[in-house]
Amino acid sequence: MDDMDLPMPDVEVESISPNELKGQIDAGENVTLLDTRMESEYDEWKIDGETVESVNIPYFEFLDSEIDEDVLVRIPDDRELTILCAKGGSSEYVAATLTERGYDVDHLEDGMNGWARIYERVEVARYDGSGMLYQYQRPSSGCLGYLLVDGSEAAVIDPLGAFTDRYLEDAGELGAELKYAFDTHVHADHISGIRDLGAEGVEGVIPEATVDRGLTYADEMSLAVDGDEFVVGDATVETVSTPGHTSGMTSYLLDDSLLATGDTLFLESVARPDLEGGDEGTGDAARKLYESLQERVLALPDDTLVGGAHFGDSAEPADDGTYTAPIGRLEAEMDALSMDEDAFVELILSDMPPRPANYEEIIATNLGRQETDDAEAFELELGPNNCAASQDSLAGD
Repeated sequence: MDDMDLPMPDVEVESISPNELKGQIDAGENVTLLDTRMESEYDEWKIDGETVESVNIPYFEFLDSEIDEDVLVRIPDDRELTILCAKGGSSEYVAATLTERGYDVDHLEDGMNGWARIYERVEVARYDGSGMLYQYQRPSSGCLGYLLVDGSEAAVIDPLGAFTDRYLEDAGELGAELKYAFDTHVHADHISGIRDLGAEGVEGVIPEATVDRGLTYADEMSLAVDGDEFVVGDATVETVSTPGHTSGMTSYLLDDSLLATGDTLFLESVARPDLEGGDEGTGDAARKLYESLQERVLALPDDTLVGGAHFGDSAEPADDGTYTAPIGRLEAEMDALSMDEDAFVELILSDMPPRPANYEEIIATNLGRQETDDAEAFELELGPNNCAASQDSLAGD
């Protein structure tokens, strides 16, 4: 809909960049959004926040010269509005139409596609290992990654293909060279950047167990098995096998301080176990997940930080702005972590959300079985991640 020729009113339309909008939301400002995408797109994926009020009215409601009164009555006229769409075209038209009618509006540049390009680096202030640790946050999808820097060396964990240049630039800005890129597993919600970084001379590290899934580029990577240690400056990255979400799911313990859990454990939930084996293998995978959580994750000291590969709408950031929390706190707050195995499996299988959009194509791309160019990859991974076992928080129940 954003590529169609719309009869633009002859008025000046103000715009706002995705980063400016994100800044307003982070600052706790009251933001009112008018989202002009189709209702199905809006229901699946939208911009949220404690101070965000969002109204969905599809763009076609504004095409007639006389807009229906029942449409106008839904649009607040006592405050500034930001109009948005998928790519920025129809939102500019709607913003012009409403400006012509006296509304105080601007439109979001590049729409939700622009929102998906926001990628922030936040220091994990509570990290007490050697060196410095940063968490990457992609608010559009809740994807998280990590950059460990120690002396002149750096490593990135769960890199996204869309931001390959960013990791290299950030390492250089921090006075380091990117030595390793680690993947925790074969991702189902985004395209991994591990091969792109490998083409730039970064050593890619993947769990050896992922090779059995038909990975086509294993000979280009270093294969990590449980207990392996990789040295980054004076810091260590230890491989911790945590199958369940996938058979090859692997966490990485950074200097005995933070466990990058991939999709094993999040701040508000645990992994869904159905994306590799389908419905038939879900029960067995859920039992493997239970074992991984009990024997590998919860066995670590209570003050070890957990940093997952995703955060959901219900996750609250820590004081340092990162989505991390001590294992002991998660165990105390999340009933799923203190259940017996049968109760855990029953809970996990009871109410899983829809599978991630395009997950089969994304998995095929990440296995190297399908070629996907940058534009196609970006489109494939738009939307929510849905890698957790529940759309609602399991913490604090």
